[in-house]
Amino acid sequence: MLWSPAEATGGRPLVLLGHGGGQHKKASGLVARARHYVSSCGFAVAALDAPGHGDRPRTEQDERFAAGIRERAAGKPVGSLIADYNTSLAVRAVPEWRAALDSLQGLDDIGTGGPVGFWGVSMGSAIGVPLAVAEPRIIAAVFGLTGREALVEAAARITIPVQFLLQWDDELVPRESGLALFDAFASREKALHANPGRHVGVPAFELESSQRFFVRHLLERESGPV
Repeated sequence: MLWSPAEATGGRPLVLLGHGGGQHKKASGLVARARHYVSSCGFAVAALDAPGHGDRPRTEQDERFAAGIRERAAGKPVGSLIADYNTSLAVRAVPEWRAALDSLQGLDDIGTGGPVGFWGVSMGSAIGVPLAVAEPRIIAAVFGLTGREALVEAAARITIPVQFLLQWDDELVPRESGLALFDAFASREKALHANPGRHVGVPAFELESSQRFFVRHLLERESGPV
C-alpha cells in the first residue's frame, strides 16, 4: 500500500510502516497513521504485508506458530514463542522490504533523492531493526514493544536516530528486556518513551510524537543539527 499527497513530486520523505503480529498493511491503525503523516507532513508512506499476514499465503511454519499460540492460550507465556517466530519472519521480510524500497524510489512521486524513515513496533520492530542494519537509506526509525531477544546484536549496529516505545506493564515483553534493547542501540540520539499500560495500550499522543520525530529528521535535516 502506498499513500502520497496529491500531485506529489520526487524527492519527498518516505516513511515505511511495519505492522504488528496478526495485523496487515490495511489495519485501521496503520491506515490512520499513514493518512496522518501524508496530510500533516506531506510524506509518502508505504506498508507491506509481512510473510504469512494479510494477503500473503501461510507456510507450514506460519501454521505451526498459530497452533502454538492456541495451545498456550490457557495462560502460558507466549513471549519466547513470538520472539522466535518474529526472528524467522525477519529473515524473509528484510529482502522484501529492500526490494519494495527500490521499486518505490523508482516512482516519479517519490524518487531516489528523498530521506527514508521506518516506523514499526512489536513484530514491526522485529523486522525493522535488522532492516535498518541492512538498509542505509533508512536514516531515522521508531521502534518499540519488543525485547532484546535476537535483536541486541543488530541494535548495537544501529547509529541512526531512534525513538523507542515501551509499555511499562507489557504482558508479552518483560520490562527489563525492552530496556536492555533500548540500551543496546548505538545511536547518539535515542529517546525512550515509556508509558504505563499493557502491550496494546500505547497512548494516542505517541502518534504526534512520532510525527515530530520524523519531521525533525526527514524534513528539517538540511537546516543544521537536530
